[in-house]
Amino acid sequence: MAHGQTGRSIWGAFGLRRLARLPARHGAVNTGAQPDKKMQQRAQSELGGAGADALRLIALDSQDLSAMSCNLQDAVVRAADLAFLPKERRFALLASRFDWVAAEHGRMERCRAGLHFDHVAKVATTGFDRRDPGVVLNLLSIAFEPEEAPAGSVVLTFSGGAAIRLAVECVDAQMRDLGPRWTARHRPGHAIDDAPAGG
Repeated sequence: MAHGQTGRSIWGAFGLRRLARLPARHGAVNTGAQPDKKMQQRAQSELGGAGADALRLIALDSQDLSAMSCNLQDAVVRAADLAFLPKERRFALLASRFDWVAAEHGRMERCRAGLHFDHVAKVATTGFDRRDPGVVLNLLSIAFEPEEAPAGSVVLTFSGGAAIRLAVECVDAQMRDLGPRWTARHRPGHAIDDAPAGG
């Protein structure tokens, strides 16, 4: 994994390095487990650029992570937009998130979203060449596999058998919408209620 490498596809001023170095937990968040309208948060972030429909979530346990997984299902991620900063013990990525809540109201939209995990000891990948910046991944689920509490592994599963496994001291993740929205070409083949259970 290229440490702190930034891909060309990253939106505007919000480089992957900046996302990976954001301070932890500030501003209003929603940690509810249900992926419904309540998860829509008003943009109150120093990142700016995100509109009134910006979603911001924190996951501190497997239930929170399951809700986050539902909202990120079918997000598109480039290998170039992955970064592991071992000194900061943080793994970060940028994705094009399909908005399932908007889809329930007849709007097919995607938006740029950032996701990072803290307290990460090790990152392992399988099923894709992480050195190839042209690799595009389709996120299916994020789940937590507990070990000696509160430690365990966060597993990001992608289509085609690709996966990323994060060895973590505990679940500590943040997801934020970062930028403008655009119309999606089509609705992905999964419904939010069909998302695999995380944890």
